[in-house]
Amino acid sequence: MLRNVNPNRVISVYQGGIYYCRGGRGDSVFYTENSNTVTIQETVSNKAVVTLQPNGPLIYSGETITVRCEIKGGGNTRWEYEWRVNTNISHKDNEYKIIRASVSHSGDYRCKGRKDSYSSTEWSDVFTLTVSSNKPKPTLTADKTIIPVGGSVRLTCSVDGSADWSYDLYRQTSESSEAQLIRNVNLNRVISVNQGGIYYCRGGRGDSVFYTEDSNKVTIQETVSNKAVVTLQPNWPLIYSGETITVRCEIERGGITRWEYEWRVNNRVSSQKDKEFRISASSSSNVNFMCKGRRDLYFSTEWSEAVTLRRSLNKAKSTLTADKTIIPVGGSVTLTCSVDSSADWKYYWFRRDSQYSALQSITNVKPVNKVSVGGIYQCRAGRGDPEIFTEDSSAVTVRKTVPNKAVVTLQPNWTEIYSGETIMLRCEIHDGDTEWEYEWKIPRYTSPNNNEYLISKASSHHSGNYRCKGKKKNAERFLTEWSTYIKLTVSGNKPAPVLTVSPLWLSPGDSVTLSCEVEHPSAGWRFYWYKTVPKLSDNSYIYELLPGSINGTEQDSYIIHGPTHTAGYKCRAGRGDPVYYTQYSKPGFVWSGDVHSAVTLKVSPDRVQHFTSDSVSLSCEGNFTKCRVRRFPEDYSDCYNWRSITGSTCNIKRYQQSDAVYWCESGSGEFSNTVNITIQKADIILVSPVHPVTEGQSVTLGCKLKTGELLSNVFFYQNDKLIQNDTRRELKISAVSKSDE
Repeated sequence: MLRNVNPNRVISVYQGGIYYCRGGRGDSVFYTENSNTVTIQETVSNKAVVTLQPNGPLIYSGETITVRCEIKGGGNTRWEYEWRVNTNISHKDNEYKIIRASVSHSGDYRCKGRKDSYSSTEWSDVFTLTVSSNKPKPTLTADKTIIPVGGSVRLTCSVDGSADWSYDLYRQTSESSEAQLIRNVNLNRVISVNQGGIYYCRGGRGDSVFYTEDSNKVTIQETVSNKAVVTLQPNWPLIYSGETITVRCEIERGGITRWEYEWRVNNRVSSQKDKEFRISASSSSNVNFMCKGRRDLYFSTEWSEAVTLRRSLNKAKSTLTADKTIIPVGGSVTLTCSVDSSADWKYYWFRRDSQYSALQSITNVKPVNKVSVGGIYQCRAGRGDPEIFTEDSSAVTVRKTVPNKAVVTLQPNWTEIYSGETIMLRCEIHDGDTEWEYEWKIPRYTSPNNNEYLISKASSHHSGNYRCKGKKKNAERFLTEWSTYIKLTVSGNKPAPVLTVSPLWLSPGDSVTLSCEVEHPSAGWRFYWYKTVPKLSDNSYIYELLPGSINGTEQDSYIIHGPTHTAGYKCRAGRGDPVYYTQYSKPGFVWSGDVHSAVTLKVSPDRVQHFTSDSVSLSCEGNFTKCRVRRFPEDYSDCYNWRSITGSTCNIKRYQQSDAVYWCESGSGEFSNTVNITIQKADIILVSPVHPVTEGQSVTLGCKLKTGELLSNVFFYQNDKLIQNDTRRELKISAVSKSDE
């Protein structure tokens, strides 16, 4: 009896066992019968766990497995076991062994442990066992399928997600050969292999080993060290319409091995299996070839490097070039025939004399040909068997230089001409009576095709170098060399001749020589001589041809005999037909002091030398109505204007004071005597007559101070020689002569 409960009919118990109760009352206790019995089970803290050997959630039909109930922390207690499979309670042992598992063994397994009739663990968690009716098939994979030279391939064998498998790997050398177990992999499902072949694997587990089906097969190829090379026979990287070429796969150090071949054409696998095959230019696309050799299914070379073959649907074109197109005298010209960049061409040469003559074959199959005969040349090339020819090249005309010499001549022979002149250039062929055609090199203008080139109105554009050469008519391949060039210079400015007069001062009986100087005096000039005549309508002159110069003179000088009066002259030059004239020269004067001319120039004061402070007056006298005063060198002056004889006096102004020669010109064309007036800045001047003195007359010379004071002592010099030194203020010459000049 555990407890007298007294009036409390509820009691808590914590021990397992079989319990019953009875009730009693009264002083002399009256007991009831015993109650029914109640069995109370006690759950212990140990945990029951279902395990599987082999360990895996998926079991295959036919495997032997053990389902085991393990009590965690069970120590050495002798446990009894209860099992619940699906909803059925069965089996009292801690192991539940299934031999040759089947689908019917699939289900949920739970267990618990019991120490005695009233103490047990809780039920374990459910362990779901799945039994597959199909044998598993492992999967064999490779990280790559080709073993590089000296390398290996990694193979991996796996069976779903199941565990506890060990693996066997097998290798065949052919589909029909016996498989060889090369390694028991045990639990390591990865293996490295370095031999080609057909590989498969299987898995096994359990004490009485259960095997999977065989895996898929993986073909591993082994790369041999021999090298594959694609060659072209002939070795032409470019083929043309009609040509065929052999593409060949060569295995280096291939020995006597019987190789099989694989091809890739434009990076696609080709059905071609032979060592070589023929290909033609059936399209204009480029083709890339790669190949490799195979000793058997599992031993092969690496892929060769790609070789590109270019193809053209057109015929090949020959190109003919010449290092020069004119054969020099005694020399030759080098012709070169070429066809793109392809090789193995034979070259065929042809020549014709003219455009319409028949072709003549030249024996030479080389691409370079030296020729010394003029003509029209062409070439073409051929190669292969049967031979396929290129198109004919363009024609190249080669001309031969004949020994005749071309020379450019000028008519007239002037290398420097002036704008507006006319000149003829002529191409002359020496030592030749053949009819010639002509070729010119001239600046700017269209080249003539005859032997003469007329420049009718030359301009600066005609300046430059002129050359010519001749070609024989009806035999254009024969020609002269280019002539030496002639340089023609066309000046845009008319030349201005320079006139010199000698002597400048006349003495009785003198002759006057005029000289007219031009550039290039020997270049065909004729000279025209003129006398200046005052022009009443303005301040200029008109020009009258001197006798004998209407057609010009060949000499560049002209002599005037016995002139007595002051006169002005001009010249100009001309040449060619029609005549081209230079400008007029500036006027040149010959001066005479003769006072007996129709016009006389008077000077006041009447002396040669004057002080800068002096007022000098010039006046013209004579039987005329109009006159003007002129001077040399020229300087603008009011005196240049025509004025009446009554108002002809002209004063020299201070700003015009310089040494000069003066004379008068009448409206009727006469010149007066000429006087030489000098302006002195010194304080003393020589007083001498302004007009020439007649030989035999007496002359008095004096000296004058600028201040006007009288001189006490005077020194007189003639040509820097002292001739008088005394108190006399004058030098008197009683009879003047030439020696007194």
